[in-house]
Amino acid sequence: MARANGDQAAASQVVSFGEWPSPITAAEVARGTVRLSFPEVRGGQVWWQEVRPNEGGRTAVVHRTADGRRRVLPAPWNARTRVHEYGGMSYLPVPPEPGHAGAGSGPESGPGTDEAWGIVFANFADQRLYLSRQVDTADPVPLTPPSAPSADDAEPPAVRYADFVLSHGQDEIWCVREQYRGGKVCRAIVAVPLDGSASDDPAAVRELVTGADFFAFPVPSPDGSRLAWICWNHPRMPWDGTELRVALVENGRPGPSRLVMGGARESVMAPVWRDESSLYAISDWAGWWNLYQVGIYGEPARALLVAEEEFIHPLWQLGARPFAVLGDGRIVVLHGRGDLRLGVLDPETGEVFDPDAPFTSFAPMLAADGTTIAAVAGGPDTPESVVRLDAVSTRVEALRRELDVLPDVAYLPVPRQVELAGTDGRVVHALVYPPSNPDVVAGPGGPAPYVVWVHGGPTSAATTRLDLSKAFFTSRGIGIVDVNYGGSSGFGRAYRERLRGQWGVVDVEDAMAAARFLAEAGEADPGKLAIRGGSAGGWTSLAAVTTGAANGGVFAAAASYCGVADLVTFAAQTHDFESRYLDGLIGPLPRFEPVYLERSPLGHVTEATCPILLLQGADDPIVPFAQSQSLAEELAAHGIRHAFLMFEGESHGFRKAESVIAALEAELAFYGQIFGFDPPGVPRIELS
Repeated sequence: MARANGDQAAASQVVSFGEWPSPITAAEVARGTVRLSFPEVRGGQVWWQEVRPNEGGRTAVVHRTADGRRRVLPAPWNARTRVHEYGGMSYLPVPPEPGHAGAGSGPESGPGTDEAWGIVFANFADQRLYLSRQVDTADPVPLTPPSAPSADDAEPPAVRYADFVLSHGQDEIWCVREQYRGGKVCRAIVAVPLDGSASDDPAAVRELVTGADFFAFPVPSPDGSRLAWICWNHPRMPWDGTELRVALVENGRPGPSRLVMGGARESVMAPVWRDESSLYAISDWAGWWNLYQVGIYGEPARALLVAEEEFIHPLWQLGARPFAVLGDGRIVVLHGRGDLRLGVLDPETGEVFDPDAPFTSFAPMLAADGTTIAAVAGGPDTPESVVRLDAVSTRVEALRRELDVLPDVAYLPVPRQVELAGTDGRVVHALVYPPSNPDVVAGPGGPAPYVVWVHGGPTSAATTRLDLSKAFFTSRGIGIVDVNYGGSSGFGRAYRERLRGQWGVVDVEDAMAAARFLAEAGEADPGKLAIRGGSAGGWTSLAAVTTGAANGGVFAAAASYCGVADLVTFAAQTHDFESRYLDGLIGPLPRFEPVYLERSPLGHVTEATCPILLLQGADDPIVPFAQSQSLAEELAAHGIRHAFLMFEGESHGFRKAESVIAALEAELAFYGQIFGFDPPGVPRIELS
């Protein structure tokens, strides 16, 4: 896709916005949706997960050995846990078996060690844990029993596992277990034996910690005498308030626990043992997620660095570690506002050194061993990659890129960070991506059409990492503004809590403010503004053109991927992890039911509602397809132009290449019909 010798086109074409010819096709975007995540490192060896759209969206585990060979968990195995439905890190490297030639010799010793390392992983189809000693050849063996029907359940109970750590004795996996039985969800920290004795005996899976609604980050102390973990209860989410607890371990079982940090209004995350009597952990008690040293006997926590920066992003997926201790005692961290960058922190002086690396934005997950760091990073014109860095030499090596062939950077939009004025003068953070294509000159018709992108969560964030789906639009003459509306992470707790009780208000106002900002600056055509988003972003998009339109709607079109349309039904039907999320975002039921009804897009479609595109996975457990279906019926009843596309075999977000292609082409064709342009090479979409 690169242009020969980087030369400028011989002659530029004069083409209308939206009709620019582009080499970035939907198929190229789908190829680039290989998603890399959850790196792990042991000496010179690195593991990671990658979602493969061309293999039906399965998640493979890749092992890069010390001598550079790549070993991949083969199909049909799909390493994907469903804990919290959002899953997370679905594997754990395990050392050689006792008696093996590599056992006890350390991860950097001898060629035999590469072959001896295996993995434990959660298989998506049955959610059992499996052990694979030869990752790319031998059949894995089960470690946990299959789910079996019980006397009081019509359906087999689901049992899921995540957030794995090796026990001190290296003979068990300690992890979070999630069970569905009798209409209830129960979670615990459990021990799964590595010898396979629990594969047909549920009693062999030992419960270690119970008593909370949610658990994360189980970590045994270096000497195995204690266990630390994070827990929280409904209705709080993990970014609202969590507890860091520690218990003494005797005869392989934790005893009564001690609260050492956290509470209802403090979010504590990611504990790592410093030594047998203290930990490092991240807390936002002072307004930002900063790093602290915490004693286990009630000593005051000590801030390692006080900064108006975040050192972690919200805990949507289990297993990600945002910092790690190096062999010399320094700590490799991720820190920043919005985007996170890599740093090496001296815990004694509080000084941070940011290594020079060709990556400007790091995903909130990394690992370290000795001087070796493994991370996932990218930039506006750098594909997201699994990278290995040396903390001493600062040498950086990209082990795997999401894109092997990058389009000519001239076709990629360059993000511009802006702080614009929202309602009542509040600051709103956004990233502006102007149209970019070296082969064309914009034709007549005024400024470019623009689409406001609304990220999900809503406690998530837009970053500057390369996203080819943005370039799919901007290279065709459609601008994008990606809004970090009030409620987004990356800008401190106060910014995050702007959305408390105000979901459907603040997010909508900030999205409208971003659109008006560009229109008033002459960058965007005020008559050709659209809004799109997925999940919570889909909700904001739908609210902006229904309930939000009464506040001065500015959008002529909206596209919703798996968006919430009916709050009351959503609260009753969604999965357990988010079942009380709306208590904080709007207010608890039944007291706030009138507000739920007032803000829901469903019930607020009128003859003046703009055209809407609905895209939905048929198997979505988070936002059931009935949400989009009901809204489509209401749009039809009012004669509003719309399309409702259902994707079989897809869940909350699309993983298959064919789904990604169909959705992107439909969205582009939709904008073309509404804004009056004809994108070349894209099938026309039928609007009802």
